[in-house]
Amino acid sequence: MKYVSGPYFEPDFDPLLDRFGTPGVVVDNETREDCTLVKVDSVNRDGVLLEMVQLLTDLDLVISKSYISSDGGWLMDVFHVTDQIGRKLTDPSLPEFIQSALVPFHRPGNRPSPRFTTCLGNVVGPGGPDVSDCAALEFTVHDRAGLLSSITSVLVDNGCHVASGQAWTHNGRAAGVLYVTTAAADGAGAASLLPSRWARVERLVNAVVDARENLTGERHWVCVSEPVQGRVHTERRLHQLMHDDRDYESGPAPTPVDEELFSMGDKAATARTAPRRAVTRVSIDSWEERGYAVVKMTSRDRPRLLFDTVCALTDMQYVVFHATIGSQGALAIQEYYIRHKDGRTVDSSAERQKVSRCLVAAVERRATHGVRVEVRAADRSGLLSDFTRVLREHGLSLLRVELRRHKDDAFGIFYLVTDTGGEVRAEALRAVQARVAEMDISLDVVMEAPGWPPVRKTSVPAPPVAGPQPQERPRPSLGSLLWSHLGKLSNNFNYIRS
Repeated sequence: MKYVSGPYFEPDFDPLLDRFGTPGVVVDNETREDCTLVKVDSVNRDGVLLEMVQLLTDLDLVISKSYISSDGGWLMDVFHVTDQIGRKLTDPSLPEFIQSALVPFHRPGNRPSPRFTTCLGNVVGPGGPDVSDCAALEFTVHDRAGLLSSITSVLVDNGCHVASGQAWTHNGRAAGVLYVTTAAADGAGAASLLPSRWARVERLVNAVVDARENLTGERHWVCVSEPVQGRVHTERRLHQLMHDDRDYESGPAPTPVDEELFSMGDKAATARTAPRRAVTRVSIDSWEERGYAVVKMTSRDRPRLLFDTVCALTDMQYVVFHATIGSQGALAIQEYYIRHKDGRTVDSSAERQKVSRCLVAAVERRATHGVRVEVRAADRSGLLSDFTRVLREHGLSLLRVELRRHKDDAFGIFYLVTDTGGEVRAEALRAVQARVAEMDISLDVVMEAPGWPPVRKTSVPAPPVAGPQPQERPRPSLGSLLWSHLGKLSNNFNYIRS
């Protein structure tokens, strides 16, 4: 199919872009009343787009809209962002942190990796929270009731403690990345254990998983790796694990997008999509004149959607050259102009079908189902095992898990359904709440994420911040022209939650 419209950039831009200096970050609070514009220009290198989206997501920022362009060896992106409650970004140290985190080779001397405290109080750096002192237990397996309880019981019996981690389920498969130390408060890290000890833990966990899978013939995989610096970002690793496990193969073929949604105005599109459930849809066409594959996606708008999509494209070895991301009402709209790293577009019908399935899977792995509960307790050995055992005893199963620790406390977010996949009744939640209270575990039922969706009150200015404000550095006329090109990529899009 010949594509007849799309972003265009003059060929003469390419040699001129090479004259630009050091990559930079501009935080613009003047252009819009309802959000901050984070503008990044950089030499285009492998994976830099994913790094940017990942960093903004780890900073607990909401990406509401984005324009992306990376033709000619230079990347220039605009992200419309707020914090989790809809406020502009006012911390004057933020631009320097983003630049240092994105471009580590420009960090002077031997300065350590930068750290930053987000609006939710989370301390992050490049790649997310620091887990370099932990071993990593990774697994992919057929999803079943009591799975996490069985695995954590093995860890406790072998003197191991889950410090943080995540687990996802999708299409009947489960994947997890758990960061493990020796104990919560004994002062000894995972690095103090001999490699043979971790090999033994891996065999025992594999035996627990294998006991079930041998009966059903299901595939499974378990691996324990020793503490190392520079691990792959946890959520990206989960996407990789589920992709390698081929969770995308189940289910019907993806439905093509409604092309009219990409051209109509916001009000008309909102009215058109409001009565319908936002099913994830994907279409892939070819723009032969420019040698791009054009990927169009529509889905329910939700947090971290942009990260999940870019992660899938990057791990499938596709390069994003241009993109527009926004929404119309509750429907997220994404459009990408891509090529494979070897220069190919998505040529064959089979390849288009696979890419479409992989993108749908990436979006739906994090889809929110079940009852969300938030748990807090003093960190101790066996805490996760105790809590998951109570859930198992009350006939509840886990759809998604997020675990972290802060100082002496452990925090967890769990999405629950019944063992048969049904809705959890209120009396069951009350029974679990009472039981875990005896273990000094606090459990709260949350209908939706705190502060979400963000409240945008344009009449209320952002609070003043003492000290010098970040100044936008002068930009050549070429840069201004290119920013204007980015702004014209999609005039009809509103906001996307990511």
